[in-house]
Amino acid sequence: MSAIDFSDPATIALLTQALTAAGVDGLEISRPGAQLRIVISGEGEARISATEAAPRAPRATQTVVTAPMAGRFCVEHPAASAVPQNLPRSQSVADILGFIRVGDVLLPLRADPSGVMTRLLAAPGALVGYGDPLFEIRFPS
Repeated sequence: MSAIDFSDPATIALLTQALTAAGVDGLEISRPGAQLRIVISGEGEARISATEAAPRAPRATQTVVTAPMAGRFCVEHPAASAVPQNLPRSQSVADILGFIRVGDVLLPLRADPSGVMTRLLAAPGALVGYGDPLFEIRFPS
């Protein structure tokens, strides 16, 4: 499961800004039922298309949140004071689980749907690739 909210304008703006700054022509992120495509033109303009998931099938009792892109895994915002990560803990869709850092850009990771974070599967500060496991989330029954 990916934590990218394809309907979040702030996330899309950050990705677009990072692509433009890096001189990248675009990116496409897909997951079952959702897709985000950003194409940067030569004049610095961006074309963005996003689709969200259709109604979900019955869900499993737990899932693993994976990295939506390669980058440095951050459990907390770098500007936040160090707070111990006590597990298990409840997470809602609005909560940020952690971040993927790519250069100066922080991509927030959210629980989708809400559940209880039971395990941290990547070391804080680790370099992770697309699809690497980051968190284990258990859903209430």
